[in-house]
Amino acid sequence: MITKLFGFNGGVKPATHKDDSARAPIIRAPLPARLIVPLRHNTRAIARPIVEIGQHVLKGERIGGAEGVLGTACHAPTSGTVVDIAEHTMPHPSGLPTLCVYIEPDGEDRWIERKPFDYANCGCGDRQAVLDYLRDSGIVGMGGAAFPSHIKVGTKRVAHTLVLNGAECEPWITSDDRLMRERADSILRGAEILSDLLGAQRILVGIEDNKPEAIAAMREAAQKLPVAEVIVVPTLYPAGGEKQLIRVLTGIEIPHGKLGTEFGVQCFNVGTAEAVHRAFDLGEPLLSRVVTLTGNVERPGNWEVLVGTPIENLLELVGPRADTDRYILGGPMMGFALPDLSVPVVKGTNCVIAASQALFPYPPPEQPCIRCGACAEACPADLQPFELYWYARSKNFGKAQEYHLFDCIECGCCAYVCPSNIPLVDYYRFAKSEIWAREREHDAADAARERFEFRNYRQEREKAEKAARLAAKAAETKAKLAARGEGETAKAEDDPKKALIAAALARAKAQKESVAPKNTDDLPPEVQAEIAEIDARRKPLTGEEVAAQEAAEPSAREAGEAAAHARDEDTKKALITAAIERAKEQKAKQAERRETAERDDK
Repeated sequence: MITKLFGFNGGVKPATHKDDSARAPIIRAPLPARLIVPLRHNTRAIARPIVEIGQHVLKGERIGGAEGVLGTACHAPTSGTVVDIAEHTMPHPSGLPTLCVYIEPDGEDRWIERKPFDYANCGCGDRQAVLDYLRDSGIVGMGGAAFPSHIKVGTKRVAHTLVLNGAECEPWITSDDRLMRERADSILRGAEILSDLLGAQRILVGIEDNKPEAIAAMREAAQKLPVAEVIVVPTLYPAGGEKQLIRVLTGIEIPHGKLGTEFGVQCFNVGTAEAVHRAFDLGEPLLSRVVTLTGNVERPGNWEVLVGTPIENLLELVGPRADTDRYILGGPMMGFALPDLSVPVVKGTNCVIAASQALFPYPPPEQPCIRCGACAEACPADLQPFELYWYARSKNFGKAQEYHLFDCIECGCCAYVCPSNIPLVDYYRFAKSEIWAREREHDAADAARERFEFRNYRQEREKAEKAARLAAKAAETKAKLAARGEGETAKAEDDPKKALIAAALARAKAQKESVAPKNTDDLPPEVQAEIAEIDARRKPLTGEEVAAQEAAEPSAREAGEAAAHARDEDTKKALITAAIERAKEQKAKQAERRETAERDDK
């Protein structure tokens, strides 16, 4: 079937430089001494560690659980021991660190038990189970953005067309080219699974015309899949952009702020399709990817590399030349210079280019914008790049958003044609990161306010519920008292709290009266009489008894005072008598001692 091709505005035609690496078949890279597996796939998709230091893991075992809506799982690329869980520099222009799991391979490369997943008859008939399997297999976009595939597949079957992206329009990169040449059947099998999940009736495979071998291989494999059609598109950068490829293949123009799914079209990279096939048919999570190593090297080619392999280990395979002065991750149009060669390969890493001044001379100094409009003519997203540049530079982010900043795919066409050598994409990335940071702060403030308002609401609700419970209890008590005829307690009917207190006192009084001592049974009559006498004394006095007691109190008090006075007089007389007797006795003794002394003198 001959399909009509459509064009898109803008685009550039840089030199491709693909021949050197495209000739080399895919080779499995050797196992490094240590793997550093990041728990972050892109700026918004992260995972949480679920292993501990010292734990032995098998190849394909989950080491990171999906965190949040955009999160996907991470797996051990080989068997070995977790030796550390710490931050390491990300392969990102910012050079910021992220949490990584360090694995020391044991060299055995032992797999977990691999089980294929029958997505058509998964048992529960729940579509969410299929999406969860995609998420837990760690499947993300292999084109570079690493966007989670379970989000792109979505919860509903809404796409009538699946576009398979094999354009690979960036210069120097040939990883998708070699993948299509060598694994065409696996790619189309993954595309078939994705089309079933999306409900798509046709599969369009877009490949640029500078990959004849890949086109031939994919067309041969497509003969087994009637709904698939391989379409050759002109070589024009960035024909591999999602919206641009959909436009070229289907003629559908995706407006600003919209996604292809809203128009019945979904797009996946050929590498993603191959990963989907391995996950569903072989039970293998995403552990490796094909990476192009090229540029100023002796042996350019394509290697299948485990996720987490440090870049510096790969460079030993290709032999960088002596005049290499930096390394670019990705293509020369959208890539960036590596901040550190120890950064690991991630799922979105498709190319590493050794750069030298001969191949990639440093750009001349930035000059002021002359408003020539060349950037607008080259922009494939129909934006006004020079306006975005001014607003981003002046930090007028609101106006930048009004000019559709987030529709920029950062392809670099504007900077490529800019006669003033302005790094326009860097300005756009800065503006986007600032807007995202402010949105995060705004969301955090909204969440705090919602928590505070809910706390107030909860307290008011609990207070109202408590008042209602008290009122119901008071009404119930009132009804019971009314039934018993206890009018005095019912006087407190106007106050529910008083009514409850009165009811409690009444119950305590009744309980006290109902209690009878049990240790006085079978006592002798005299003991019973004594107890009765004691109880009589304990019995509260009547009013007459109290008056009689009060009347009798003066005479008793006087009698007591008289008795006390008499006791004092008797005591006093006794003391005087005793003193007189002691004086007499002492006087007699003195007289006796004098008579005895006189007789002795004679």
